[in-house]
Amino acid sequence: MRYARFSCMLGLVLALCGPHALTQAEETGQPGGYNVLFIISDDLNTNLATYGHPLVKSPNVDRVARWGLRFDRAYCQFPLCNPSRASFLTGLRPDHTRVYDNSVHFRENIPECVTLPEFFRKKGYFTGRVGKIFHYGVPAQIGTSGLDDPQSWDLVVNPRGRDKDEEAKIFSLVPGQFGGTLSWLAADGTDEEQTDGIGATEAIKLLEKHQHERFFLAVGFYRPHTPYVAPREYFSLYPLERIVVPSIPPGYFDTIPKLAVTLKKEEAAMDENLKKQAVQAYYAAITFMDAQLGRVLDAVERLHLRDNTIIVMTSDHGYHMHEHGLWQKRTLFEESTRVPLLIVVPGMKHAGKSTRAIVEMVDLYPTLAELCGFEPPANLDGTSLVPILNNPDLPGKEAAITEVTRSVKRQTVFGYTVRTDRWRYTEWDDGNQGKELYDHKNDPQEMHNLANDPQYAEVMAKLSKLLPKRHQ
Repeated sequence: MRYARFSCMLGLVLALCGPHALTQAEETGQPGGYNVLFIISDDLNTNLATYGHPLVKSPNVDRVARWGLRFDRAYCQFPLCNPSRASFLTGLRPDHTRVYDNSVHFRENIPECVTLPEFFRKKGYFTGRVGKIFHYGVPAQIGTSGLDDPQSWDLVVNPRGRDKDEEAKIFSLVPGQFGGTLSWLAADGTDEEQTDGIGATEAIKLLEKHQHERFFLAVGFYRPHTPYVAPREYFSLYPLERIVVPSIPPGYFDTIPKLAVTLKKEEAAMDENLKKQAVQAYYAAITFMDAQLGRVLDAVERLHLRDNTIIVMTSDHGYHMHEHGLWQKRTLFEESTRVPLLIVVPGMKHAGKSTRAIVEMVDLYPTLAELCGFEPPANLDGTSLVPILNNPDLPGKEAAITEVTRSVKRQTVFGYTVRTDRWRYTEWDDGNQGKELYDHKNDPQEMHNLANDPQYAEVMAKLSKLLPKRHQ
């Protein structure tokens, strides 16, 4: 690949050479060798073409995958928006941020923390945010800053579009409720009138304005978060007769701990046709978001920013579309804990490839710091992914850990799960309220809980040692 500036070549050297070279930018006090374009889609799972989904159309996520490395086994640390975002944007696990719900601002607990964008701001980068990066409620807080972190940014843009103004038209399983309730709308009008369309337009303007300086630009798309709103043309891409809704066998819920089940009464009451409509709407929202991503990527190419810009494309957590008979998030199954993750580094030799290395979202902070030539803060919980970017065949971590909370008789109960190369093992309340064990070699859908089978006692004992314990 040809480079537009000498600094771009320097950036490649910094990213691929040894530890001494990687700290040169730190030593000189100058901004590092790369820009960072950090793109996150809200509530996006791996129902994407590049991850092998047979129906969902995601040509622009696929384009990012062609430019970079696709991580096939990346996991969030908490499958809920605020705890997850607080974790990967601070580089700290949820038990260190102590953010376990959508109401607490992380600075209430760790006021001196230097966030990922703030780190780059302190290094001389222009830092900008468009849309949802730190948490705020969707759709209630669209157009506001919600639980944003002002000291992280030089400039923020809070788009608000037609989807917010036309909430009265949205169908919901619980009329008038949208954010945590299955709800959707095949909207009238154009892409550019929607909140994500406006966000893409504003992101392009910032790329144009700051193309000749070092920048860390974070673009947060709202879709496919509920309500699943997209122009109706996207719904037409997914005829109901082509939608396949996952099923569960009779008595399935009796085979797993009660705390593993998050099914709401209105979800349990859905008939097959309504389930298909929900899946159709989610897929439509993904493809609509993907189209807005494409507009941003077009600008990256037009402005020749591929030569000096790292691109990260990811989500805050996974999402259920009736796998295990469940919907949405906040479970410790694979579908809820696993996230799409794609990283593009200019000149990378493994562009277009994938890796099965086990990685975590908390690894993003040290990775981006190292790639741009800076020494990451010493207190980070994650591990740099630069070695895997250089060699996708590396195995990654021994395990990824995800946690979640439940309220039981007004007490907070923690569930922890560990994902290794072969196994997923979960304990609820240190195992006092249930355990789960799944063999991904023979059961990749995690439908057969082996925790009560004595022949796996030794496996569970080993995996249990990898989990945090709260009552010891």
